Amino acid sequence: MSITERTTSERLIDQMETWSAHNYHPLPVVIAEAEGAWVTDVDGKRYLDMLAAYSALNFGHRHPRLVEAAKRQLDRVTLTSRAFHNDLLGEFCEQLAELCGMEMVLPMNTGAEAVETAVKTARRWGYDVKGVGMDRAKIVVCGGNFHGRTVTIISFSDDPSSYGGFGPYTPGFVQVPYGDVAALEAAIDDDTVGFLVEPIQGEAGIVVPKEGYLAAARRICTERNVLFIADEIQSGLGRTGTTFAVEHEGVRPDLFILGKALGGGIVPISAVVSRRDVLGVIKPGEHGSTFGGNPLACAVGLEVLDILRSGEYQRRSADLGASLIARLRAEVPSRVVDVRGRGLWVGIQMREGSTKARTYCERLMDAGVLAKDTHETTIRLAPPLSISSEDLAWGADRLLETLASPDLAR
Repeated sequence: MSITERTTSERLIDQMETWSAHNYHPLPVVIAEAEGAWVTDVDGKRYLDMLAAYSALNFGHRHPRLVEAAKRQLDRVTLTSRAFHNDLLGEFCEQLAELCGMEMVLPMNTGAEAVETAVKTARRWGYDVKGVGMDRAKIVVCGGNFHGRTVTIISFSDDPSSYGGFGPYTPGFVQVPYGDVAALEAAIDDDTVGFLVEPIQGEAGIVVPKEGYLAAARRICTERNVLFIADEIQSGLGRTGTTFAVEHEGVRPDLFILGKALGGGIVPISAVVSRRDVLGVIKPGEHGSTFGGNPLACAVGLEVLDILRSGEYQRRSADLGASLIARLRAEVPSRVVDVRGRGLWVGIQMREGSTKARTYCERLMDAGVLAKDTHETTIRLAPPLSISSEDLAWGADRLLETLASPDLAR
């Protein structure tokens, strides 16, 4: 190849940079094919996917059962809107509610849509059921949170890159430090309708709260008649070694917020799952989505639920994750100050002032492993739960070699 000749990847990246809004800063790889835990770029190079689309691909790329379910449904009907019934939505809602131990489901498409749905539901429940004065409802949230990027959601973010320059902001949120039980209890008053929390904070760097935090929060919410709202969009559906991350403390929330892996990496589908006395406050015309609960998404979602019922992926995540975390903690160089996580969800935090995490991710990409940085100092890993132990060990080898690179030490 001549000095001026460009690769296919370079040409496609230039095209994207020219015609697409610059709201992401992806690694310079252009993926054309994928299967299981592996992807192939347009120039034919293979990579081990250690991110799984931020946990949307818990069951791997193109899981045969999920692909087949989508193909079957493509030959039948893909969209009816909610103006009419379809023959899969009721079954999907029933099975998802049963998985969650709940009674009712409100289906949407994206995770952020589901968070917005939970916020609206909590506020309406506060007015209609708890008796909070109109327009006085408050929801307690946590510092370091990430729940999406709509205007309402960024209104309670403390990340300037999310909220900066997008005001005015939606009122009605009170922020407390993540993991601080006393602060949560002090923040709740008669107008508080909900506590919105990630059982493990993902975008913050896979931050696992101290044991007992979620159980204490559940107790406080029950005592103060406040809805415990668990955002399990990233942490749920097997990622942490249990179906839901709240299970590690034996907690059941009042509302589950689900997404990402619910669509098997094939279609976007999200949902809020709760009791009838909570979700029942939403009446016709008050909330909805043209594509929410569409039959194509329901077909894939039903297959996802069937896969989860076997417990295989939860066990794989627990076993492989424990081995990976133990190995990394034992072998990472001193420039790494923390390895934290649960199941196959791991954050590797570099020392402040050291080489940025993105640089390590770029070097990992060159070595054939795809991971992603967050907040400049943390490398996050979330491989498909279908990954083989051999592939995971190979990826860990490449990671440890990269972390130990002499030219990146500072």
